[in-house]
Amino acid sequence: MKIINFLIVIGKIFINFLKTTGNLAVFLFKSLILGLRPPYYWRQILLQTIQIGYYSLPVVGLTALFTGMAMTLQCYDGFSSFTSEGAIPSVVMIAMTRELGPVLASLMVAGRLGASMTAEIGTMRVTEQIDALSSLSVNPYKYLVFPRILTGTLLMPFLVFIDDVIGILGGYLVGVYHLGFNSANYIHNTFISMSMWDVMSGLIKGAVFGFVICLMGCYQGFSSKGGAEGVGRATTNSVVTSSIVILLLDGILTFVLF
Repeated sequence: MKIINFLIVIGKIFINFLKTTGNLAVFLFKSLILGLRPPYYWRQILLQTIQIGYYSLPVVGLTALFTGMAMTLQCYDGFSSFTSEGAIPSVVMIAMTRELGPVLASLMVAGRLGASMTAEIGTMRVTEQIDALSSLSVNPYKYLVFPRILTGTLLMPFLVFIDDVIGILGGYLVGVYHLGFNSANYIHNTFISMSMWDVMSGLIKGAVFGFVICLMGCYQGFSSKGGAEGVGRATTNSVVTSSIVILLLDGILTFVLF
């Protein structure tokens, strides 16, 4: 009997997973197919460019700066035991461009932007503003979803690049002004082992993660129901789901790209 109950629970979880995946696929298909057709809402695209790109710079920059600083200190503590301090600049650069830059920037944006998207669209759903848009012959997928997915996918690589630069700068500041590295040698060791693929792989990850953040934020907002409590639940689900998917895809993309 216990085995049967266990199988029933597993079956319900699996069926719910397939149902959610199917609904998400249909939601994405509608958003892309309808969004690629004219007319285009350029004002919404510009607004989302400011919301996603400009307003995310402070949190992304601060996170990158202190991550680069902390990583340099930790690497120095470990590498000094093997008299390999000269490898610290290269390690910080590779770690920031390949992994820490895209992942940390995406997680910060997911916490700030994903929650904001879900709360905004979820409030519109429970207050029937989305239904009002449809009654005015404005397709909500074209007006609300597609501009967010488009701008999030295109702008996230720029945020990742800025994250990389600031993170490496943070490592430079700690290395030169706190640990006593020679400035010219630090810069030389930073770029001597850099390859264009290190940077490009992080930018590719950023585009994928930006797509995931905006897709999850919009989908959870559209799926909101049950008033304010439902919007809060959808906001939490959006941030948690986006973060888990980002970490999962990071492992997959790292395996594929390298």
